[in-house]
Amino acid sequence: MYQVLYRKYRPKIFDDVVGQEHITSTLQNEVKANKLSHAYLFTGSRGTGKTTCAKILSKAVNCLAPVDGNPCNECEICRGIESGAILDVVEIDAASNNGVDNIRDIRDEANFAPAACKFRVYIIDEVHMLSIGAFNALLKTLEEPPEHVKFILATTEVQKLPVTILSRCQRFDFKRVSTESMKKRIDFIASRENFSVDDDAALLISRLADGGMRDALSMLDRCISQSDNVTVDVVSSVAGLTGKAHLFDLSAQIGSFDASKALSLINDLYANSFDMERLCSELIAHFRALMIVKTVKNAENVLVCTADEIEEYRRQGELFSLNAVINCIDVFQAALANIKQGVNRRTELELAVIKLCSEKKGSDISALSERLAALEKRISSGNIGAVASSGVSSPGPRKPEKAKSAPSAPPAEVPAVDGELREWGKVLNYLKENNKPLWSAMTDTSAYVRNGTLIIRCDDPTFLFGMMRRDKNNTAVLTAIYFSIGMKLRKLDIELSSGGDMSPPDATAEENKKSRLDLFLEKAKENGVDVSVE
Repeated sequence: MYQVLYRKYRPKIFDDVVGQEHITSTLQNEVKANKLSHAYLFTGSRGTGKTTCAKILSKAVNCLAPVDGNPCNECEICRGIESGAILDVVEIDAASNNGVDNIRDIRDEANFAPAACKFRVYIIDEVHMLSIGAFNALLKTLEEPPEHVKFILATTEVQKLPVTILSRCQRFDFKRVSTESMKKRIDFIASRENFSVDDDAALLISRLADGGMRDALSMLDRCISQSDNVTVDVVSSVAGLTGKAHLFDLSAQIGSFDASKALSLINDLYANSFDMERLCSELIAHFRALMIVKTVKNAENVLVCTADEIEEYRRQGELFSLNAVINCIDVFQAALANIKQGVNRRTELELAVIKLCSEKKGSDISALSERLAALEKRISSGNIGAVASSGVSSPGPRKPEKAKSAPSAPPAEVPAVDGELREWGKVLNYLKENNKPLWSAMTDTSAYVRNGTLIIRCDDPTFLFGMMRRDKNNTAVLTAIYFSIGMKLRKLDIELSSGGDMSPPDATAEENKKSRLDLFLEKAKENGVDVSVE
Protein backbone atom coordinates (compact mmCIF):
# COMPACT_ATOMS: atom_id res chain seq x y z
CA MET A 1 0.00 0.00 0.00
CA TYR A 2 1.31 3.46 -0.93
CA GLN A 3 2.37 5.64 1.97
CA VAL A 4 2.45 9.41 1.59
CA LEU A 5 5.89 11.03 1.68
CA TYR A 6 5.58 12.95 4.94
CA ARG A 7 4.71 9.71 6.77
CA LYS A 8 7.21 7.53 4.93
CA TYR A 9 10.07 9.95 5.57
CA ARG A 10 9.10 11.05 9.08
CA PRO A 11 12.38 11.12 11.07
CA LYS A 12 13.03 8.13 13.32
CA ILE A 13 15.99 9.61 15.19
CA PHE A 14 16.96 13.12 16.30
CA ASP A 15 19.70 13.35 13.66
CA ASP A 16 17.11 13.17 10.86
CA VAL A 17 15.01 16.09 12.11
CA VAL A 18 15.42 19.00 9.69
CA GLY A 19 16.19 22.53 10.85
CA GLN A 20 15.87 22.04 14.64
CA GLU A 21 19.45 21.27 15.65
CA HIS A 22 19.25 23.63 18.64
CA ILE A 23 16.54 21.39 20.12
CA THR A 24 17.58 17.91 19.03
CA SER A 25 21.14 18.31 20.33
CA THR A 26 19.81 19.34 23.77
CA LEU A 27 17.41 16.43 23.95
CA GLN A 28 20.14 13.98 22.91
CA ASN A 29 22.43 15.26 25.64
CA GLU A 30 19.70 14.92 28.25
CA VAL A 31 19.04 11.33 27.21
CA LYS A 32 22.77 10.45 27.23
CA ALA A 33 23.31 12.07 30.65
CA ASN A 34 20.01 10.67 32.01
CA LYS A 35 19.02 14.17 33.12
CA LEU A 36 15.44 14.16 31.93
CA SER A 37 12.74 16.64 32.83
CA HIS A 38 9.36 15.42 34.00
CA ALA A 39 7.49 17.74 31.58
CA TYR A 40 8.41 19.20 28.18
CA LEU A 41 6.65 21.87 26.14
CA PHE A 42 7.23 21.92 22.38
CA THR A 43 5.92 25.05 20.64
CA GLY A 44 6.16 26.31 17.08
CA SER A 45 4.29 26.65 13.79
CA ARG A 46 2.77 23.65 12.02
CA GLY A 47 4.97 21.08 10.34
CA THR A 48 8.19 21.99 12.14
CA GLY A 49 8.66 18.66 13.96
CA LYS A 50 7.02 19.03 17.38
CA THR A 51 5.10 15.75 17.40
CA THR A 52 7.93 13.97 15.60
CA CYS A 53 10.43 14.98 18.29
CA ALA A 54 7.95 13.99 20.98
CA LYS A 55 7.70 10.47 19.53
CA ILE A 56 11.45 10.17 19.13
CA LEU A 57 11.96 11.31 22.73
CA SER A 58 9.37 8.81 24.01
CA LYS A 59 11.35 6.01 22.31
CA ALA A 60 14.75 7.35 23.37
CA VAL A 61 13.90 7.44 27.11
CA ASN A 62 12.61 3.85 26.95
CA CYS A 63 15.06 2.35 24.43
CA LEU A 64 16.98 -0.71 25.61
CA ALA A 65 20.09 0.25 23.63
CA PRO A 66 20.14 3.98 22.83
CA VAL A 67 22.84 5.19 20.40
CA ASP A 68 24.31 8.60 21.19
CA GLY A 69 21.02 9.80 22.64
CA ASN A 70 18.98 8.40 19.74
CA PRO A 71 16.64 5.40 19.93
CA CYS A 72 18.01 2.30 18.24
CA ASN A 73 14.68 1.55 16.51
CA GLU A 74 15.68 -2.13 16.60
CA CYS A 75 14.77 -3.31 20.11
CA GLU A 76 11.33 -4.62 20.97
CA ILE A 77 10.48 -1.44 22.91
CA CYS A 78 11.25 0.87 19.96
CA ARG A 79 9.37 -1.36 17.54
CA GLY A 80 6.42 -1.69 19.92
CA ILE A 81 6.15 2.06 20.43
CA GLU A 82 6.45 2.66 16.67
CA SER A 83 3.69 0.18 15.86
CA GLY A 84 1.45 1.24 18.74
CA ALA A 85 1.53 -2.21 20.36
CA ILE A 86 2.98 -0.84 23.62
CA LEU A 87 0.37 1.19 25.48
CA ASP A 88 2.77 2.90 27.90
CA VAL A 89 3.21 5.73 25.38
CA VAL A 90 -0.11 7.54 24.98
CA GLU A 91 -0.76 10.23 22.37
CA ILE A 92 -3.79 12.44 23.05
CA ASP A 93 -5.38 15.02 20.77
CA ALA A 94 -6.46 17.84 23.08
CA ALA A 95 -8.64 19.35 20.36
CA SER A 96 -11.14 16.50 20.76
CA ASN A 97 -10.27 15.40 24.32
CA ASN A 98 -10.26 18.74 26.13
CA GLY A 99 -12.58 18.13 29.06
CA VAL A 100 -11.90 17.70 32.76
CA ASP A 101 -12.85 14.00 32.64
CA ASN A 102 -10.20 13.27 30.00
CA ILE A 103 -7.48 14.79 32.17
CA ARG A 104 -8.78 12.98 35.25
CA ASP A 105 -8.41 9.68 33.39
CA ILE A 106 -4.77 10.54 32.66
CA ARG A 107 -4.19 11.50 36.27
CA ASP A 108 -5.63 8.21 37.51
CA GLU A 109 -3.67 6.11 35.02
CA ALA A 110 -0.42 7.88 35.88
CA ASN A 111 -0.40 6.28 39.31
CA PHE A 112 0.08 2.81 37.80
CA ALA A 113 3.53 1.58 36.82
CA PRO A 114 4.23 1.10 33.10
CA ALA A 115 3.58 -2.41 31.77
CA ALA A 116 6.56 -2.80 29.44
CA CYS A 117 8.60 0.41 29.40
CA LYS A 118 10.71 2.28 31.89
CA PHE A 119 8.55 5.40 31.64
CA ARG A 120 4.90 6.01 30.91
CA VAL A 121 4.88 8.94 28.43
CA TYR A 122 1.86 11.16 27.71
CA ILE A 123 2.05 13.21 24.50
CA ILE A 124 -0.72 15.86 24.54
CA ASP A 125 -0.97 17.49 21.12
CA GLU A 126 -2.57 20.94 20.64
CA VAL A 127 -2.59 21.33 24.40
CA HIS A 128 -3.82 24.95 24.14
CA MET A 129 -7.28 23.52 23.30
CA LEU A 130 -7.80 22.22 26.84
CA SER A 131 -10.50 23.92 28.87
CA ILE A 132 -9.72 25.94 31.99
CA GLY A 133 -11.04 23.13 34.16
CA ALA A 134 -8.85 20.61 32.35
CA PHE A 135 -5.76 22.79 32.86
CA ASN A 136 -6.53 23.04 36.57
CA ALA A 137 -6.95 19.28 36.79
CA LEU A 138 -3.55 18.80 35.10
CA LEU A 139 -1.62 21.25 37.28
CA LYS A 140 -0.79 19.14 40.32
CA THR A 141 0.08 16.01 38.35
CA LEU A 142 2.19 18.04 35.94
CA GLU A 143 4.15 19.63 38.78
CA GLU A 144 4.85 16.47 40.80
CA PRO A 145 4.13 13.40 38.65
CA PRO A 146 5.24 9.90 39.70
CA GLU A 147 8.85 9.13 38.83
CA HIS A 148 7.81 6.77 36.05
CA VAL A 149 5.72 9.41 34.18
CA LYS A 150 6.83 11.95 31.55
CA PHE A 151 4.62 14.61 29.95
CA ILE A 152 5.29 16.08 26.50
CA LEU A 153 2.97 18.94 25.55
CA ALA A 154 2.86 20.29 21.99
CA THR A 155 1.14 23.47 20.78
CA THR A 156 1.08 25.97 17.95
CA GLU A 157 -0.36 28.75 20.14
CA VAL A 158 1.73 28.91 23.27
CA GLN A 159 0.27 32.30 24.23
CA LYS A 160 -3.01 30.58 25.12
CA LEU A 161 -1.43 28.43 27.82
CA PRO A 162 -1.77 29.52 31.45
CA VAL A 163 1.41 30.75 33.10
CA THR A 164 1.00 28.04 35.73
CA ILE A 165 1.43 25.40 32.99
CA LEU A 166 4.37 27.18 31.33
CA SER A 167 6.28 27.43 34.61
CA ARG A 168 6.09 23.65 35.14
CA CYS A 169 7.59 22.64 31.77
CA GLN A 170 10.94 22.71 30.05
CA ARG A 171 10.14 24.77 26.97
CA PHE A 172 11.56 24.31 23.44
CA ASP A 173 10.68 26.71 20.62
CA PHE A 174 10.72 25.16 17.15
CA LYS A 175 11.78 27.46 14.30
CA ARG A 176 10.37 27.50 10.80
CA VAL A 177 12.45 25.25 8.58
CA SER A 178 14.79 27.33 6.42
CA THR A 179 14.43 27.28 2.65
CA GLU A 180 17.87 25.78 2.15
CA SER A 181 17.25 22.96 4.64
CA MET A 182 13.89 22.20 3.11
CA LYS A 183 15.34 22.14 -0.41
CA LYS A 184 18.06 19.67 0.68
CA ARG A 185 15.42 17.39 2.18
CA ILE A 186 13.33 17.52 -1.01
CA ASP A 187 16.40 16.66 -3.12
CA PHE A 188 17.22 13.77 -0.77
CA ILE A 189 13.71 12.33 -1.04
CA ALA A 190 13.72 12.80 -4.83
CA SER A 191 16.93 10.79 -5.11
CA ARG A 192 15.44 7.97 -3.01
CA GLU A 193 12.11 7.90 -4.88
CA ASN A 194 13.61 8.14 -8.39
CA PHE A 195 11.95 11.34 -9.59
CA SER A 196 13.50 14.72 -10.43
CA VAL A 197 12.80 18.18 -9.00
CA ASP A 198 14.17 21.33 -10.62
CA ASP A 199 15.96 23.75 -8.31
CA ASP A 200 13.43 26.51 -9.01
CA ALA A 201 10.57 24.08 -8.37
CA ALA A 202 12.05 22.99 -5.03
CA LEU A 203 12.51 26.65 -4.14
CA LEU A 204 8.89 27.42 -5.00
CA ILE A 205 7.64 24.48 -2.93
CA SER A 206 9.72 25.72 0.01
CA ARG A 207 8.26 29.22 -0.31
CA LEU A 208 4.70 27.98 -0.51
CA ALA A 209 5.23 25.66 2.49
CA ASP A 210 6.09 28.72 4.64
CA GLY A 211 8.59 26.87 6.82
CA GLY A 212 6.50 23.72 7.34
CA MET A 213 8.25 20.51 6.27
CA ARG A 214 5.04 18.50 6.30
CA ASP A 215 3.32 20.99 3.98
CA ALA A 216 6.29 20.87 1.60
CA LEU A 217 6.21 17.07 1.37
CA SER A 218 2.43 17.02 0.94
CA MET A 219 2.75 19.41 -2.00
CA LEU A 220 5.64 17.37 -3.41
CA ASP A 221 3.41 14.29 -3.22
CA ARG A 222 0.77 16.00 -5.36
CA CYS A 223 3.39 17.19 -7.84
CA ILE A 224 4.84 13.74 -8.48
CA SER A 225 1.31 12.41 -8.97
CA GLN A 226 1.15 14.71 -11.98
CA SER A 227 4.69 14.29 -13.33
CA ASP A 228 7.94 12.52 -12.46
CA ASN A 229 9.78 15.65 -13.56
CA VAL A 230 8.67 18.38 -11.14
CA THR A 231 9.09 21.84 -12.67
CA VAL A 232 7.92 25.31 -11.70
CA ASP A 233 4.95 24.94 -14.05
CA VAL A 234 3.93 21.69 -12.38
CA VAL A 235 4.15 23.23 -8.91
CA SER A 236 2.21 26.30 -10.04
CA SER A 237 -0.49 24.11 -11.54
CA VAL A 238 -0.79 21.93 -8.43
CA ALA A 239 -0.82 24.93 -6.09
CA GLY A 240 -3.35 26.78 -8.22
CA LEU A 241 -1.01 29.66 -8.95
CA THR A 242 -1.28 31.81 -12.06
CA GLY A 243 2.32 32.99 -11.88
CA LYS A 244 3.44 36.49 -10.97
CA ALA A 245 3.08 38.15 -14.35
CA HIS A 246 -0.32 39.60 -13.42
CA LEU A 247 1.17 41.10 -10.24
CA PHE A 248 3.99 42.81 -12.11
CA ASP A 249 1.55 44.07 -14.74
CA LEU A 250 -0.92 45.40 -12.21
CA SER A 251 1.72 47.13 -10.09
CA ALA A 252 3.24 48.67 -13.24
CA GLN A 253 -0.12 50.27 -14.09
CA ILE A 254 -0.40 51.57 -10.53
CA GLY A 255 3.10 53.03 -10.82
CA SER A 256 2.14 54.83 -14.03
CA PHE A 257 -1.23 56.00 -12.57
CA ASP A 258 -3.20 54.26 -15.32
CA ALA A 259 -6.43 53.33 -13.54
CA SER A 260 -8.15 52.26 -16.77
CA LYS A 261 -5.63 49.53 -17.62
CA ALA A 262 -5.37 48.44 -13.98
CA LEU A 263 -9.13 47.91 -13.73
CA SER A 264 -9.10 46.05 -17.05
CA LEU A 265 -6.50 43.65 -15.64
CA ILE A 266 -8.62 43.07 -12.54
CA ASN A 267 -11.65 42.44 -14.76
CA ASP A 268 -9.73 39.81 -16.76
CA LEU A 269 -8.61 38.05 -13.59
CA TYR A 270 -12.15 38.17 -12.21
CA ALA A 271 -13.51 36.71 -15.45
CA ASN A 272 -11.07 33.81 -15.03
CA SER A 273 -12.48 33.09 -11.52
CA PHE A 274 -9.49 34.56 -9.69
CA ASP A 275 -10.42 35.20 -6.05
CA MET A 276 -10.20 38.93 -5.23
CA GLU A 277 -9.24 38.35 -1.59
CA ARG A 278 -6.34 36.19 -2.70
CA LEU A 279 -5.32 38.77 -5.31
CA CYS A 280 -5.29 41.47 -2.63
CA SER A 281 -3.11 39.29 -0.39
CA GLU A 282 -0.74 38.59 -3.28
CA LEU A 283 -0.46 42.32 -4.04
CA ILE A 284 0.51 42.96 -0.42
CA ALA A 285 3.20 40.26 -0.67
CA HIS A 286 4.31 41.71 -4.03
CA PHE A 287 4.80 45.23 -2.68
CA ARG A 288 6.49 43.78 0.40
CA ALA A 289 9.01 42.18 -1.96
CA LEU A 290 9.56 45.57 -3.61
CA MET A 291 10.06 47.11 -0.16
CA ILE A 292 12.66 44.46 0.72
CA VAL A 293 14.47 44.97 -2.59
CA LYS A 294 14.66 48.73 -1.97
CA THR A 295 15.87 48.45 1.63
CA VAL A 296 17.95 45.26 1.90
CA LYS A 297 21.29 44.99 0.15
CA ASN A 298 21.12 41.22 -0.39
CA ALA A 299 17.37 40.83 -0.92
CA GLU A 300 17.78 37.26 -2.18
CA ASN A 301 18.67 36.23 1.40
CA VAL A 302 15.32 37.53 2.66
CA LEU A 303 12.96 36.85 -0.22
CA VAL A 304 12.19 33.32 -1.30
CA CYS A 305 12.18 33.87 -5.07
CA THR A 306 13.91 32.62 -8.15
CA ALA A 307 16.85 34.60 -9.54
CA ASP A 308 14.71 35.87 -12.44
CA GLU A 309 12.03 37.11 -10.04
CA ILE A 310 14.60 38.98 -7.95
CA GLU A 311 15.86 40.79 -11.06
CA GLU A 312 12.30 41.62 -12.08
CA TYR A 313 11.63 43.05 -8.61
CA ARG A 314 14.77 45.18 -8.87
CA ARG A 315 13.71 46.54 -12.25
CA GLN A 316 10.21 47.40 -11.07
CA GLY A 317 11.58 48.84 -7.84
CA GLU A 318 13.01 51.69 -9.91
CA LEU A 319 9.45 52.81 -10.72
CA PHE A 320 8.52 53.42 -7.07
CA SER A 321 9.98 55.37 -4.21
CA LEU A 322 10.07 53.65 -0.82
CA ASN A 323 7.26 55.87 0.49
CA ALA A 324 5.10 54.93 -2.50
CA VAL A 325 5.66 51.20 -1.86
CA ILE A 326 4.78 51.56 1.84
CA ASN A 327 1.66 53.53 0.92
CA CYS A 328 0.56 50.76 -1.48
CA ILE A 329 0.95 48.16 1.28
CA ASP A 330 -1.12 50.29 3.68
CA VAL A 331 -3.92 50.79 1.14
CA PHE A 332 -4.13 47.10 0.18
CA GLN A 333 -4.03 45.99 3.83
CA ALA A 334 -6.97 48.28 4.58
CA ALA A 335 -8.79 46.85 1.55
CA LEU A 336 -8.09 43.28 2.71
CA ALA A 337 -9.50 44.08 6.16
CA ASN A 338 -12.69 45.42 4.56
CA ILE A 339 -12.95 42.37 2.31
CA LYS A 340 -12.74 40.07 5.33
CA GLN A 341 -15.59 42.01 6.95
CA GLY A 342 -17.92 41.11 4.11
CA VAL A 343 -17.55 44.12 1.80
CA ASN A 344 -17.86 43.35 -1.92
CA ARG A 345 -14.47 41.90 -2.78
CA ARG A 346 -14.11 43.14 -6.30
CA THR A 347 -15.40 46.64 -5.54
CA GLU A 348 -13.10 47.04 -2.54
CA LEU A 349 -10.04 46.01 -4.54
CA GLU A 350 -10.99 48.33 -7.40
CA LEU A 351 -11.42 51.23 -4.98
CA ALA A 352 -7.94 50.60 -3.58
CA VAL A 353 -6.41 50.57 -7.07
CA ILE A 354 -8.23 53.75 -8.10
CA LYS A 355 -7.07 55.48 -4.92
CA LEU A 356 -3.45 54.59 -5.63
CA CYS A 357 -3.76 55.65 -9.27
CA SER A 358 -5.31 58.97 -8.22
CA GLU A 359 -2.70 59.95 -5.65
CA LYS A 360 -0.76 61.81 -8.30
CA LYS A 361 -3.14 64.67 -7.49
CA GLY A 362 -3.76 63.70 -3.88
CA SER A 363 -3.61 66.21 -1.06
CA ASP A 364 -3.09 63.86 1.87
CA ILE A 365 0.20 63.72 3.72
CA SER A 366 1.54 60.64 1.92
CA ALA A 367 0.74 62.07 -1.53
CA LEU A 368 2.25 65.45 -0.72
CA SER A 369 5.32 63.75 0.71
CA GLU A 370 5.72 61.79 -2.52
CA ARG A 371 5.37 64.88 -4.66
CA LEU A 372 7.90 66.77 -2.56
CA ALA A 373 10.40 63.90 -2.69
CA ALA A 374 10.04 63.64 -6.44
CA LEU A 375 10.46 67.40 -6.83
CA GLU A 376 13.63 67.41 -4.73
CA LYS A 377 15.03 64.56 -6.80
CA ARG A 378 14.34 66.37 -10.05
CA ILE A 379 15.80 69.65 -8.80
CA SER A 380 18.97 67.95 -7.53
CA SER A 381 19.42 66.35 -10.96
CA GLY A 382 18.96 69.70 -12.69
CA ASN A 383 15.82 68.56 -14.50
CA ILE A 384 12.88 70.59 -13.17
CA GLY A 385 10.23 69.54 -15.67
CA ALA A 386 7.02 67.75 -14.79
CA VAL A 387 7.17 65.53 -11.71
CA ALA A 388 5.13 62.44 -10.97
CA SER A 389 4.08 62.17 -7.34
CA SER A 390 4.93 58.50 -6.95
CA GLY A 391 8.60 59.10 -7.58
CA VAL A 392 8.23 57.90 -11.19
CA SER A 393 10.08 60.12 -13.61
CA SER A 394 7.83 60.55 -16.62
CA PRO A 395 8.34 64.07 -17.86
CA GLY A 396 7.48 63.30 -21.48
CA PRO A 397 8.55 65.53 -24.32
CA ARG A 398 9.31 69.06 -23.26
CA LYS A 399 8.71 72.09 -25.41
CA PRO A 400 11.79 74.21 -25.87
CA GLU A 401 11.60 77.33 -23.77
CA LYS A 402 11.82 80.65 -25.49
CA ALA A 403 15.18 82.15 -24.80
CA LYS A 404 14.94 85.38 -22.87
CA SER A 405 16.04 88.25 -25.00
CA ALA A 406 19.13 90.01 -23.81
CA PRO A 407 18.55 93.50 -22.38
CA SER A 408 18.28 96.01 -25.16
CA ALA A 409 20.59 99.02 -25.24
CA PRO A 410 19.69 101.62 -22.59
CA PRO A 411 17.92 104.80 -23.64
CA ALA A 412 19.73 108.09 -23.71
CA GLU A 413 21.34 108.72 -20.37
CA VAL A 414 19.46 111.14 -18.11
CA PRO A 415 20.86 112.92 -15.06
CA ALA A 416 19.95 111.75 -11.55
CA VAL A 417 17.76 114.54 -10.16
CA ASP A 418 16.68 114.52 -6.50
CA GLY A 419 12.97 114.02 -6.06
CA GLU A 420 10.27 111.48 -6.79
CA LEU A 421 11.13 108.92 -9.50
CA ARG A 422 8.05 109.31 -11.72
CA GLU A 423 9.21 106.61 -14.15
CA TRP A 424 9.33 103.94 -11.44
CA GLY A 425 6.60 102.05 -13.33
CA LYS A 426 8.98 101.48 -16.25
CA VAL A 427 11.55 100.07 -13.86
CA LEU A 428 8.96 97.66 -12.43
CA ASN A 429 7.93 96.54 -15.93
CA TYR A 430 11.57 95.81 -16.75
CA LEU A 431 11.89 93.73 -13.57
CA LYS A 432 8.66 91.88 -14.41
CA GLU A 433 10.20 90.65 -17.65
CA ASN A 434 13.67 89.88 -16.33
CA ASN A 435 13.43 89.20 -12.57
CA LYS A 436 9.95 88.22 -11.40
CA PRO A 437 10.90 87.52 -7.75
CA LEU A 438 12.17 91.09 -7.35
CA TRP A 439 9.20 92.46 -9.24
CA SER A 440 6.71 90.63 -7.00
CA ALA A 441 8.45 92.02 -3.91
CA MET A 442 8.20 95.61 -5.23
CA THR A 443 4.69 95.74 -6.68
CA ASP A 444 3.40 98.09 -3.93
CA THR A 445 6.40 100.39 -3.68
CA SER A 446 7.38 103.88 -4.84
CA ALA A 447 10.79 105.47 -5.15
CA TYR A 448 12.63 108.78 -5.14
CA VAL A 449 16.23 109.88 -5.59
CA ARG A 450 18.44 111.76 -3.15
CA ASN A 451 22.16 112.49 -3.67
CA GLY A 452 22.54 109.79 -6.31
CA THR A 453 20.89 107.16 -4.09
CA LEU A 454 17.66 105.36 -4.90
CA ILE A 455 15.22 105.29 -1.94
CA ILE A 456 12.51 102.62 -2.15
CA ARG A 457 9.45 103.16 0.06
CA CYS A 458 6.92 100.53 1.12
CA ASP A 459 4.43 99.93 3.93
CA ASP A 460 6.18 96.80 5.28
CA PRO A 461 9.78 96.58 4.06
CA THR A 462 10.78 93.56 6.16
CA PHE A 463 10.80 91.03 3.30
CA LEU A 464 12.13 93.53 0.76
CA PHE A 465 14.94 94.55 3.12
CA GLY A 466 16.05 90.94 3.37
CA MET A 467 16.22 90.67 -0.41
CA MET A 468 18.11 93.90 -0.86
CA ARG A 469 20.87 92.77 1.50
CA ARG A 470 21.97 90.46 -1.32
CA ASP A 471 24.39 92.27 -3.60
CA LYS A 472 23.06 90.61 -6.74
CA ASN A 473 19.52 91.91 -6.06
CA ASN A 474 20.87 95.37 -5.31
CA THR A 475 22.75 95.37 -8.58
CA ALA A 476 19.71 94.02 -10.45
CA VAL A 477 17.55 97.00 -9.39
CA LEU A 478 20.20 99.57 -10.33
CA THR A 479 20.68 97.79 -13.66
CA ALA A 480 16.93 97.87 -14.29
CA ILE A 481 16.88 101.62 -13.70
CA TYR A 482 19.73 102.14 -16.13
CA PHE A 483 18.26 99.95 -18.94
CA SER A 484 14.68 101.20 -18.50
CA ILE A 485 15.08 104.97 -18.03
CA GLY A 486 18.82 105.58 -18.63
CA MET A 487 19.59 106.81 -15.10
CA LYS A 488 22.81 105.79 -13.36
CA LEU A 489 22.63 105.52 -9.54
CA ARG A 490 25.33 104.46 -7.09
CA LYS A 491 23.32 102.63 -4.44
CA LEU A 492 19.85 102.18 -2.98
CA ASP A 493 18.13 102.23 0.40
CA ILE A 494 14.73 101.26 1.78
CA GLU A 495 12.44 103.13 4.11
CA LEU A 496 9.01 102.70 5.69
CA SER A 497 6.32 104.88 4.11
CA SER A 498 4.26 106.97 6.57
CA GLY A 499 0.49 107.21 6.14
CA GLY A 500 0.63 106.75 2.41
CA ASP A 501 2.54 110.02 1.88
CA MET A 502 4.68 109.37 -1.17
CA SER A 503 6.36 112.74 -1.34
CA PRO A 504 10.07 112.72 -0.50
CA PRO A 505 10.75 113.89 3.06
CA ASP A 506 12.87 116.95 3.64
CA ALA A 507 16.46 116.57 4.69
CA THR A 508 15.84 117.52 8.32
CA ALA A 509 13.09 114.96 8.76
CA GLU A 510 15.20 112.32 7.06
CA GLU A 511 18.15 112.91 9.34
CA ASN A 512 15.95 112.55 12.44
CA LYS A 513 14.24 109.42 11.15
CA LYS A 514 15.68 106.05 12.12
CA SER A 515 16.22 103.45 9.47
CA ARG A 516 14.34 100.17 9.60
CA LEU A 517 17.51 98.36 10.60
CA ASP A 518 18.07 100.70 13.55
CA LEU A 519 14.49 100.12 14.70
CA PHE A 520 15.00 96.35 14.42
CA LEU A 521 18.26 96.42 16.40
CA GLU A 522 16.70 98.64 19.07
CA LYS A 523 13.70 96.33 19.45
CA ALA A 524 15.96 93.30 19.70
CA LYS A 525 18.03 94.98 22.41
CA GLU A 526 14.89 95.81 24.41
CA ASN A 527 13.94 92.13 24.36
CA GLY A 528 17.38 90.96 25.45
CA VAL A 529 18.36 89.49 22.08
CA ASP A 530 22.00 89.92 21.11
CA VAL A 531 22.13 90.83 17.40
CA SER A 532 25.19 91.86 15.47
CA VAL A 533 25.38 93.17 11.90
CA GLU A 534 28.32 92.26 9.73
